[in-house]
Amino acid sequence: SCFLRHARSRNYVSECEVCKLESVPLDFGDYHPLKPITVTESKTKKMNRKGSTSSTSSSSSSSMMDPLSSVLDGTDPLSLFAAAADPVTTTATMDSTRKKRDKDDSSAVGSDFEPWSSKRGEILARYTTTEKLSINLYMGSEKGKATTTGSAVSEKVRTRLEELDDLEEGSQKELLNLTQQDYMNRIEELNQSLKDAWSSDQKVKALKIVIQCSKLLSDTTVIQFYPSKFVLITDILDTFGKLVYERILSMCVDNRVSLPDNFSPESVNDTAKETCLNWFFKIASIRELIPRFYVEAAVLKCNKFLSKTGISECLPRLTSMIRGIGDPLVAVYARAYLCRVGMEVAPQLKESLNKNFFDFLLTFKQIHGDTVQNQLVVQCVEIPLYLTLYSPAIDWILQCIAYRAPEVLLTEMMERCKKLGNNALLLNSVMSAFRAEFIAARSMDFIGMIKECDESGFPKHLLFRSLGLNLALADPPENDRLQILNEAWKVITKLKNPQDYINCAEVWVEYTCRHFTKREVNTVLADVIKHMTPDRAFEDAYPQLQSIIQKVITYIYDFSLLFSVEKFLPFLDMFQKENVRVEVCKCIMESFIKHQQESTKDPVILNALLHICKTMHDSVNALTLEDEKRMLSALINGFIKMVSFGRDFEQQLSFYVEARSMFCNLEPVLVQLIHSVNQLAMETRKVMKGNHSRKTAAFVRACVAFCFITIPSLSGIFTRLNLYLHSGQVALANQCLSQADAFFKAAVSLVPEVPKMISVDGKMRPSDAFLLEFLCNFFSTLLVVPDHPEQGVLFLVRGLLNVIQDYTWEDNSDDKIRIYTNVLHLLSAMTQEAYIYHVDKVDSNDTLYGGDSKFLAEINKLCETVIAQILDHLKTLGKEETLKRQSQLALYFFNTILAHGDLRNNKLNQLSANLWNLAQKHGFADTKTMVKTLEYIKRRSKHPEMSHFTDLALRLPLQSRT
Repeated sequence: SCFLRHARSRNYVSECEVCKLESVPLDFGDYHPLKPITVTESKTKKMNRKGSTSSTSSSSSSSMMDPLSSVLDGTDPLSLFAAAADPVTTTATMDSTRKKRDKDDSSAVGSDFEPWSSKRGEILARYTTTEKLSINLYMGSEKGKATTTGSAVSEKVRTRLEELDDLEEGSQKELLNLTQQDYMNRIEELNQSLKDAWSSDQKVKALKIVIQCSKLLSDTTVIQFYPSKFVLITDILDTFGKLVYERILSMCVDNRVSLPDNFSPESVNDTAKETCLNWFFKIASIRELIPRFYVEAAVLKCNKFLSKTGISECLPRLTSMIRGIGDPLVAVYARAYLCRVGMEVAPQLKESLNKNFFDFLLTFKQIHGDTVQNQLVVQCVEIPLYLTLYSPAIDWILQCIAYRAPEVLLTEMMERCKKLGNNALLLNSVMSAFRAEFIAARSMDFIGMIKECDESGFPKHLLFRSLGLNLALADPPENDRLQILNEAWKVITKLKNPQDYINCAEVWVEYTCRHFTKREVNTVLADVIKHMTPDRAFEDAYPQLQSIIQKVITYIYDFSLLFSVEKFLPFLDMFQKENVRVEVCKCIMESFIKHQQESTKDPVILNALLHICKTMHDSVNALTLEDEKRMLSALINGFIKMVSFGRDFEQQLSFYVEARSMFCNLEPVLVQLIHSVNQLAMETRKVMKGNHSRKTAAFVRACVAFCFITIPSLSGIFTRLNLYLHSGQVALANQCLSQADAFFKAAVSLVPEVPKMISVDGKMRPSDAFLLEFLCNFFSTLLVVPDHPEQGVLFLVRGLLNVIQDYTWEDNSDDKIRIYTNVLHLLSAMTQEAYIYHVDKVDSNDTLYGGDSKFLAEINKLCETVIAQILDHLKTLGKEETLKRQSQLALYFFNTILAHGDLRNNKLNQLSANLWNLAQKHGFADTKTMVKTLEYIKRRSKHPEMSHFTDLALRLPLQSRT
């Protein structure tokens, strides 16, 4: 009870001076804390016993790198690992690698080569059918199974040959009327059967499955599905080729040492060679051309086991074999497969690939022959659709040939294609496969060739699309740019089919944005709107329309320029499906936040972005996920932060009021608006230097009112508590005392509603720690809040203490007493003649009461009540299971008295000694902490005004745990 009558009187200024760090004069020069420190190290090699001469070397190294500058010069963790390697070894390895790379540059396939796997999904998605398909399934042979026990080698060989003949003679089951999905499932079953047969050592059965699958590639009864069928079947062939190669490779393991990657045939043992030959003989005995070709191509890599020239001899032979395939579609896919295998196993043998392509050119006229025409009539397939079936194969062949090919070869191939009639199909593949720079440099030549193409053949819009894709990657000559756009758009705008139109327009929008002004972009957007609005065609083209928006905002990221494109907002109106519309709005807002460097008040931007943000906000409903709400809120908040009307504060407040009405369903946005309005009030104070005029005082009160009205609409209780406190502090700083009191009263009345558990990042956590933190902040603010003339002394502190007293705390929690101890810090500070801090132009209680004895008596009464509560609680902790908590609290209270009490008073001195002993009584005190506390007391006793600490130290014994 004597605590406050004997609170230590503080001289905060002198205490602050004593606690300051010692200042050292520093000559900055070119010093900067973020620059790397350069250490110059002098190394001296000592003479050894044999009398070698000493040498001194001086090296300068940046041994201390700060984290920020290290980002700039490549010393990230991965680079450091590389640097840590032995420099000699690293250099040697790099040299040998470089030499090898220079030597094999033409032979190696680098990461710039687009692999077949990346094209696979696109082909399967594009070439589909609704027609029924059929498949022949291999049923296995009883004959083979019965004789497998034969011991003689000749019997085994005869059995295997009979099994192969058995397949050719038709031990198969034909499945008819399969849907596309059923067909794909059957093929997958065959793939699995192949793996199962192989793993169970039924190699002949595996070969039969592969032969049977290869035969399917000669069937073109459902012609529009052929490219997808090719993808599925060649997956099985690839699996088979890999299994055979790995099987033979495993036979080459000698003394557990496997062959290196670049092994020579000499290092392969006889058993492996014999097995390899055996496979090639089996394949050679396949009667039909197509399965024989495909299966041999699948195991082409195995030639490495037999001879160095095996692959280079096989490739021309396989190329010639394809001449025997009559159907041009089947033949071109066979050529594509050979190129695919060739690029994997021998990319250096470009001659064979070139021969393959020139063979194709010789037979190109077959595509327009009578046999093909009759087949198309039977299947009711149009020529333009038929020609697009060739694209994946020819694209791949040309990509393989054009990879790192000299420009002379590319030009020669282009010239050869020019000479052929009806060459649109080839032209398209040339544009798809050749380097973008090569195509872009000859754009006008290609446009000329496209114009000459037959209208009835390969669709022209696909040719212009292919050209546009190249021009998005490489720039054409500057003088040709406008003419190219005009020529292309003349054709594109005449397209009647909306899907064909939008597929083409989407590509050319990027070219327009890259090279032209907003005028041309506006014209293109207007044309798209004109084509896609009739019959609501836009509903089937949302992905392409989204892509167009993405391209426009990628190239035009000055939003004042973007929204001055007249047709941009009407273009957005085509997105009428809500989830797509919201995605597009998110894209635009992300671009705005990323690229907008300066705040804006441009009415065009504000109106457009408010409309876009409103669209995002209105998509929120009861089913919207929290993550989605967070993302939308972050985008809208990013926009709100970028809006500034400069010194027109009233306009700024009006904007915030409008935004509050528009975004009322997103709590984080309302929180941001409250913070923004508080910031606006503080900006006003800064401009007026704290001396408000009548007008600015009214404006600040309007800001305060905005916050006071908005906070209750929030659901998070700690969000509301912290905002009441923060807004109260802002009101106080702007001399709005009654408004500040209203905020603080609202906060006090809200404390009882704090639940025991709250959700933090989706998990339920106890709220005590959060409440303790909030109350400590609140007490710090209450020190400077002046008493209301009609409410009595310390009415806010009393109100808060009553709420804390009535709040239901957890049984095993000491938070209530920790709060009371912190209240003693506040009450001690309130008794000082001058408070430790003030709010500018606001008179706190030290000025209002001037140390009045009645005021101090009121504080003292409060203090007695609080200390009584603390001591009562310490008594209740006397049970065995709570002794540790009693020890911790006693020490906490002791430290409070030490810091804030005047220990010259005997009663207070005695209380502190009792608390010290209580903390140690049952051996739960932390010895280190007790020792350090005692050392602190002894150190303080050396100050003249603290000499009484000497006696105190003598009264505080240290007890050992024993």
